[in-house]
Amino acid sequence: MKKLFTCVLLPAFICGHSQDSYKDSMNSYLANYVEKHEVVTGDDKQFLSFFPVDADYRVVANFKRTNNFNWFAMETSGPIKKTFRVYGTLRFMLHDTVLTLNVYQSQSLMNTEEYQHHLFLPFSDLTSGDETYAAGRYIDLVIEDIVDNKVIIDFNKAYNPYCAYVKGKYNCPLPPRENELPVAILAGEKAFAKSHQE
Repeated sequence: MKKLFTCVLLPAFICGHSQDSYKDSMNSYLANYVEKHEVVTGDDKQFLSFFPVDADYRVVANFKRTNNFNWFAMETSGPIKKTFRVYGTLRFMLHDTVLTLNVYQSQSLMNTEEYQHHLFLPFSDLTSGDETYAAGRYIDLVIEDIVDNKVIIDFNKAYNPYCAYVKGKYNCPLPPRENELPVAILAGEKAFAKSHQE
């Protein structure tokens, strides 16, 4: 993936602004995402769709650094596996349910100046294959997002891998089994609408 949309801590959260201010900020973020999308271009941008912004899907997670630094080959949608390691575990509560996700670090991105601090949060949930892309979605974080062993996960920023738009061209990492959430995440990017019309 040439360009990653890094998860940024929104001032509305830090400063305690109103939920409307948060929604406005997120809607601007999503509009920018659509405008600068590198795969979906031209008139096809109209088929990008998202759940309504919901601040309940922006959660504070407890971060625990892993003791296992072994690299492993993550399965992808194509023939080429990609090398990652578990950077840590995120534990959080969503709608009274305690959930955990592993956050990963890419071996190849660590060797690039631009993305050496990038962390990768792939997940699937009960909407996968229905309202959202079947193979799951991604959230981008950076190491600096982790403060005092806490990090904000904003599912409103969940986005589709490139494989959701073009079949057979990309090797998109598939969320490991441990990142299959047993709940519906009604936030972030929905399934690419054009694919349902072809």
